[in-house]
Amino acid sequence: MSWRRAKIDEKTLLRYKKAQYGIVGKHSAVQICSWTKKALRRKGVCYKQKFYGIDCYRCTQMSPAFARCQESCVHCWRPAEWMKKIKIDENDVDEPALIIDGIIKERKKLLCGIGGAKDVDKEKFLESMKGFPSHWAISLSGEPTIYPKIGELIELLRKNKEVRSVFLVTNGQEPDVLKGLKAKKLPTQLYLSISAPNEKLFKELNRSVYPDGWKRLQESIRALRSLGCRTVIRLTLIRGVNDMSEHLPEYAAILETSKADFIEIKSYMYLGLSRNRLKKENMAPHFYIRQWAERLLSLLPSYRFENEDETSRIVLLKRKDSKIDTLIRSS
Repeated sequence: MSWRRAKIDEKTLLRYKKAQYGIVGKHSAVQICSWTKKALRRKGVCYKQKFYGIDCYRCTQMSPAFARCQESCVHCWRPAEWMKKIKIDENDVDEPALIIDGIIKERKKLLCGIGGAKDVDKEKFLESMKGFPSHWAISLSGEPTIYPKIGELIELLRKNKEVRSVFLVTNGQEPDVLKGLKAKKLPTQLYLSISAPNEKLFKELNRSVYPDGWKRLQESIRALRSLGCRTVIRLTLIRGVNDMSEHLPEYAAILETSKADFIEIKSYMYLGLSRNRLKKENMAPHFYIRQWAERLLSLLPSYRFENEDETSRIVLLKRKDSKIDTLIRSS
C-alpha cells in the first residue's frame, strides 16, 4: 500500500494546473465550475440551483483529496487515470482551516479574469469575489472521504454564517467515514453516487481497488438511513451499458433500501477523459432519461417525480414521506 500513500508527483501536479485547477497545500484543489461562470455571465444556472436553491455564482467546487480515489470509473470525465493513490500520509495531512483559506484565495485567482467580460453581472461578480463562498461542493476530482479530517472541515465551514450549504459527494467506498459524520460534522446534503445495479457491473464500471468494493457500497447505502442530514443518491445512466430492462428491479431494490430523500437520475455526459473509454451514443438524451425514470418509478412506491432539467439531462425524484424541503432554507 506504500505506493498509494506517496505524494503527488510534479508531472501530475502540472497536468492539473494546466487543466485550471488551483492547488492548495499538499492534497487539496479548487476549480471554477462552468455553471458558476455561466451564472456570473447571465447564461443560466446549475440544476442544483433549480432543484435545491444553492447559490450557483457563489459556489466553490473543491476537493480535500484531489488526485486520490479508490475507483477508476469508466464513465468519470475527471482524470481518473491520474488518480493512483488512496491514502494521505498522516504526516502530510493539512488542517481544515489551512485548506479553506487556501481554497478561497485560489478561487479568487481563477475567477478574476471573468470580471472583464462584457456580459458579466458586475454586482454578482463583486459579491462572489469579496464574500465568503455561500455554497461548498466537496467533490471535484478525487474522493473526499479519503481526507482523514473531512468531518472537521465540514464543521468549520458550517460554523461560518455566510455558508448556506455544504454538499459532500462520495462513492461510498469508505462507509465507516460516513458513519462517523455525526451532528455538526454532517454536510447540508450528502450525495452518494451509484452506476451499477449489481456486483458484476460494479466491478466492470467502477473498478474499485477494494475486492469488497460492492459490499462497501451497500454498507454506505444502508448508512444513509441514520445519518440525520439531507441525502441524495445520484444514479448515472450510461445508455446501452447499465440501463437494461432487467436492471430496473435491481435498482429499485437498492433505492428503496436507501430511504434517500432524493434520487437524481442523470445521463452520463460525454466529456473529458471519459471520451477515451465510452462513445457519444452512450450519452442519453433527456427524453430517454425521463422515460427511463418513469419506468423506474413504477417499481418505487416510496418515491414521486419532483423536478427535471433538460440541459443537464437529469430527473429528480423525492421520497413521499420525507420531511425535508426540496429547497435549502439554511445551512
